[in-house]
Amino acid sequence: MNRSIPLVLFTAGALLTGCVERKMTITSDPPESLVFMNGREVGRTPIERDFVWYGDYDVQVRKEGYDTLKTTTPVNSPWWQIPPIDLIAEFMPWHPTDHQQIHYTLQPSQSVDTPPEVLIDRAGELKGKLESSRVK
Repeated sequence: MNRSIPLVLFTAGALLTGCVERKMTITSDPPESLVFMNGREVGRTPIERDFVWYGDYDVQVRKEGYDTLKTTTPVNSPWWQIPPIDLIAEFMPWHPTDHQQIHYTLQPSQSVDTPPEVLIDRAGELKGKLESSRVK
């Protein structure tokens, strides 16, 4: 009987503790922009997603008619997620939440559309250069 009491208390403690909830909300101007984080597509803005790791994220934001934005975004931990305080926060009976909000603004594209004929001519020139540079 005496051995079962600590086991019951440990199990109850483990089941009743909370854990930190980490959410990231990504918005953009214009909305509906396609977002890639660390080389993986995460969706179109606005996006709300869970995350596990703090640190720097390599981000690309794309939308037709706008210049692609490539940046590194730091996601910093709150004070209560700094070791050894983070261990205490993980085992508190409530659910602390870290909600990171990130916003990106895209610039309208200044590039001029190249006519298809010009692109075809350039492709032919490059093909000729490629064929002439073959190792024999």
